[in-house]
Amino acid sequence: MKQQLQLWLRLVPAYAAGYFLSYGLRSVNAVIAPELMRELGVTASGLGLLTSAYFLGFGLFQLPLGLLLDRFGPRRVEASLLLLAAAGCALFGSGKTLLTLALARALIGLGVSACLMASFKTFSQWFPVTRLPSLTATIMVAGGLGALSASVPVEAALPLLGWRGTFFLFAGLLVLAAGFLMTVPDQAAEDQREPLAKQIRTLAGIFGNRIFWRFAPQGCLISGGFMAIQGLWAVPWLMEVNGATRSAAAGVLFLMGLAMLTGFVFVATCSGWLARHKIAPMLLLTAGMSLGLLVELAIILDLARPTWLWPLLGLSFSLSNIAYSQLTAAFPITISGRVNTALNLMVFIGAFGLQWGIGAAVDAFTVGGMERAQAFRLTFALLLAVQGFAFAWFLLPVKPIKPSF
Repeated sequence: MKQQLQLWLRLVPAYAAGYFLSYGLRSVNAVIAPELMRELGVTASGLGLLTSAYFLGFGLFQLPLGLLLDRFGPRRVEASLLLLAAAGCALFGSGKTLLTLALARALIGLGVSACLMASFKTFSQWFPVTRLPSLTATIMVAGGLGALSASVPVEAALPLLGWRGTFFLFAGLLVLAAGFLMTVPDQAAEDQREPLAKQIRTLAGIFGNRIFWRFAPQGCLISGGFMAIQGLWAVPWLMEVNGATRSAAAGVLFLMGLAMLTGFVFVATCSGWLARHKIAPMLLLTAGMSLGLLVELAIILDLARPTWLWPLLGLSFSLSNIAYSQLTAAFPITISGRVNTALNLMVFIGAFGLQWGIGAAVDAFTVGGMERAQAFRLTFALLLAVQGFAFAWFLLPVKPIKPSF
């Protein structure tokens, strides 16, 4: 027990620091969106493309990331990538054109692409599988704090630092996080001597597995859709549809992040108690997705105050990351890096496409003569419809056979 506590204290803070910064960088453009649109003169579609470049760089690297994590271990891989993220932040802070900022945003996404997956890989190496849901939620607590830092604190710091100075600050913090990570223990990677061809065949086996495809659509459309909204479109929705000021919208974003943090803490601290009372992680995941879709419908129909609905949306989707530990448990631990990054690829494909697509749809409906508030409502309604189909697919039963590779 003492050894496990010592491992927790050595490993969790170092990996949590990286994910804190990763989530902050994912969400920060929602608050600085008005400045970016004004300074760069971009449309909603252009802003969506610029911001979603983070998800593109992040998502495209997921499959090679899984191979790297299984082959070289999580510590070295994440520390190296964090330095790339720092370079991307410096480029974003100094960029003058939309293309430069988009490239910088993609580099940031690539650089932080290992923050969550490396922690999952590390935990699967050092801790028993029964502790993975609580450890996953603990890392997500750090992400929730990162989301909070990208709301009211960023909005308050903008008069002092500006959006460019904010990104230079992120660059310095990423360098420090990389150095901190190199102080933690690491295990030799299990697949260090496995031929690359075999690794790729194993990856193909993951994508050909029915258990994987139970989780993939809901990850792509539901989790990815929430990330697209939280990372950019929540603040424009609150300003365009609900008539909120930027400061008030940032406050709602802060409440949503706080609610997410509450959900992460709940899972991290109560998963053992829930399991003892026959409340399985899969039940929590299903309940969270159900509630999230209902709250999205209430937001579209304006059934309650935004200060109630948006935090409830954050709380419900705080349970979505249980999917990673449940999918990992269905595969051998030796390929956990590839399993998690395969699912993460689907999530970030959805986040990229939907974050850009929401802006493109709003612009298209507006050009067609629709008011912006109605264009937002129709766009979100279409998103909710496809998310409903993905959730129905997730509910179909799958025979729990653990594959062998």
